[in-house]
Amino acid sequence: MPDVNTRIARLFVYPVKSCAGVELQEAVLTETGLDLDRAWMVVDEKGEFVSQRELPRMALVQVQLKHYEVVLRAPGMLALHLSIDAVEEPVKVRVWDDEVSAYDMGGVAAQWFSDFLGQKLRLVRFDPEQRRLSSLKWTGGVEATNQFSDGFPLLVASEGSLTELNRRLAAAGHGPVGIERFRPNIVLAGLEAHDEDRLDVLRIAAAQEVQLKPVKPCPRCPIPNIDPATAETATHVSDTLQTYRSNELVNGAVTFGMNAIVLQGIDQTLRVGQSVTADWRFD
Repeated sequence: MPDVNTRIARLFVYPVKSCAGVELQEAVLTETGLDLDRAWMVVDEKGEFVSQRELPRMALVQVQLKHYEVVLRAPGMLALHLSIDAVEEPVKVRVWDDEVSAYDMGGVAAQWFSDFLGQKLRLVRFDPEQRRLSSLKWTGGVEATNQFSDGFPLLVASEGSLTELNRRLAAAGHGPVGIERFRPNIVLAGLEAHDEDRLDVLRIAAAQEVQLKPVKPCPRCPIPNIDPATAETATHVSDTLQTYRSNELVNGAVTFGMNAIVLQGIDQTLRVGQSVTADWRFD
């Protein structure tokens, strides 16, 4: 019998890196994570990625997935329609320490982001021929590929972890926050706070078994301090996490959620409500 029996409570994809997420009832698993997750990215004139860290208003860019297009909306802007299969010029861009091949999405998309965010920007699409690998140190030598995610195909968090954070926020006189601030792909139900940190391979009961392996605690940057509804920043979330979530595995950084890789189950469909089993990890 497995040590843990839980289920998928929520699923999210983030088609444009650092813009709002899309909550789904089901999502296809690919080798780089959930389908269309971080497929697009906003870059500056040097081709360096930008994020809510420098541009909190990116949180206000809402994304809608349709069959053949992605529709972006933002306050005061006409909707931007992107064909899922259309790209323009090949370009080189940088995400963290990785220079990768991508495709520019053209002048209209560039102008839209530049106008909304107040500086010259371009929108790019990940080149599917590019192999961008997660750190082999953390994956145990498994070659896990990513699109424009920070470093791993998936982020797994739990409702229990959010409940504990909100309990501590309430005790300090603050209102509750949503899981959206932490930008997970998979949210698990029925776990105690931060039990996801201790789980070995997650086995998900799809048409064929899916196996996901949590490999690295996720160090948190200031993005959880940004209210996704208003783009306003306040430090109480990070300040509260600092009191109990310092993690020696990542040099004392504050962590919330686990980065995970795909071991088995490419092309399977993950659905809210699917059962998830796992054993505790002992290492």
